[in-house]
Amino acid sequence: MSCDLLIENAMLATMNESAPNPLPYGEIANGGVAISGDRIEWVGAMSALSSRFREDAASILDAKGRWVTPGLIDCHTHLVFAGDRAREFEMRLQGASYEEIARGGGGIASTVKATRRATDEELFSGASRRLSTLQSFGVTTVEVKSGYGLDVETELRMLRVARRLGTEHPVAVRTTFLGAHALAPEYVADRSGYIDLICETMIPKVIDEGLADGIDAFCEGIAFTPEECERIFTAGRRYGLPIRVHADQLSDSGGAALAARVGAVSADHLEYASEAGIQAMAKSGTSAVLLPGAFYFLGEEQMPPVDVLRSQGISIAIATDLNPGSSPINSPLIAMNMACVLFGLNPEEALCGMTRNAAKVLGMQGDRGVLREGSSADLVLWDIDHPSELSYWIGPNPCGAVVQAGVLRLS
Repeated sequence: MSCDLLIENAMLATMNESAPNPLPYGEIANGGVAISGDRIEWVGAMSALSSRFREDAASILDAKGRWVTPGLIDCHTHLVFAGDRAREFEMRLQGASYEEIARGGGGIASTVKATRRATDEELFSGASRRLSTLQSFGVTTVEVKSGYGLDVETELRMLRVARRLGTEHPVAVRTTFLGAHALAPEYVADRSGYIDLICETMIPKVIDEGLADGIDAFCEGIAFTPEECERIFTAGRRYGLPIRVHADQLSDSGGAALAARVGAVSADHLEYASEAGIQAMAKSGTSAVLLPGAFYFLGEEQMPPVDVLRSQGISIAIATDLNPGSSPINSPLIAMNMACVLFGLNPEEALCGMTRNAAKVLGMQGDRGVLREGSSADLVLWDIDHPSELSYWIGPNPCGAVVQAGVLRLS
């Protein structure tokens, strides 16, 4: 019973389901974690630790009572882009709405221009800095979307950069093709032609290069209708791509119902989702991904129906939605704080939303987002007295150390 790394004398927030551990956060007091290779070999109370683990451990880390959680999972980001939209931020503060800016050629379209002009190295450099910040806050898995190219070449370049991030950073990266983020400027007078381009050219090329782990579309009045999105999802489903939906962020556009109808793994945003749409999600097993950063930054007032999501037993994940226009938030802990303060989640729900439930969205349930025997050895040691502090403090970074795929990386 040897192991490569033994973490002992820790307070564990395993984030496992309540049974057989009914304590909040799946707590194990004075616990330990034994890691072999990139897997958790054993997790439990120190009183149950086999002496063989300690005697044969290649390395031992005394947590000295610090809390250990699963590595954080940011399951919705737009990490790869060029430029910023600080001027548009000023415009909104002067009274312009997000929709008005978008319809005037700003918004996503302005980032598309900058991203198309940027070189691959420029895109990688900017995304790499943002990813490093996320990692410093305990993120060990991140989802990265395309969607700022809106042409074949740039969409592919964005996804290649995202894949490269996963090879040059100690982090697990999942990529999502989001060609249907906005209507490409060249197709303003030919919506059907752009959808043809997505379905008949972009998706096959993305698949040929193995660049995407999923497909997404923005179902909204300023973007695409449910019917247009469904056509795109049908094309993606032919290649086995799991479906994500930007749903009901700015209006009740039928996004939640669409997500349920197409069997999406998640519907994201959901501020204006109807109760009927949420009920449909519950029947289809579709998760909710709440993005409080965008709600905050856009000054929205319509909150997602959290109570209805709870009553329907829908899994709720939390993500930063890191992007230059509506959520320039580079901290998962701030996203968790906002989920609590703005949406009424409690700190345990917020942490679950950044661990176990986020893993479910990415198809990694049981392997990431929990501390259990056989799961991936991604975990974080925090300089805190209780896990609720991860949603409480605004600004400080209590991340003391990260174990990524079994390798200890001191922060």
